[in-house]
Amino acid sequence: MEIVFATHNKNKLRELQEMLSGYNITILGLSDIGCNEDIEENATTIVGNAEIKARYVKSHYGYNCFADDTGLMIDALGGAPGVYSARFAGDDCDSERNIDKVLQLMAGKENRNARFVTVIALSLGDTEMIFEGEVQGEILTQRRGVGGFGYDSIFEPEHCGMTFAEMSPEQKNSISHRGRAVKKLVAYLSNVSK
Repeated sequence: MEIVFATHNKNKLRELQEMLSGYNITILGLSDIGCNEDIEENATTIVGNAEIKARYVKSHYGYNCFADDTGLMIDALGGAPGVYSARFAGDDCDSERNIDKVLQLMAGKENRNARFVTVIALSLGDTEMIFEGEVQGEILTQRRGVGGFGYDSIFEPEHCGMTFAEMSPEQKNSISHRGRAVKKLVAYLSNVSK
């Protein structure tokens, strides 16, 4: 089976290709199909943003597609950055500036509880499905680790004692929000691709 993962993010594409390497599923990125435009994610929910991307690829390029959107929800910030996680520090920001903003807003706060949520929207033939994954944890007061991407260096999943950025890709994929959503996606795809 060949399917497009609607992303330009090489880290996310590599992560998904690693997670699906044992299956008879070929994952293509947007650049592999000549889609170089930046698909506008203007929904007010994580589910909505994932659906926009999957439907765009399906309607404009004709490929079966899945797309994800992830949000970091921090209790002390009323659920922020949430749907705005990728651009929390502004439209032209990067991960480092996003982390800086979170650390600044969290300074002095005792409640460090947070959760990562990933939603995967699948558009396969005439079927549309949603798969969700979530992991609870806490926001640290400073960065730890050099692996991963996004907010990984300041998020410590519960019962782990290390951040996502301190884990090997295999460790992270086995417990992460994206890993959990992907397991549900894989279970579905492995059934329909038989």
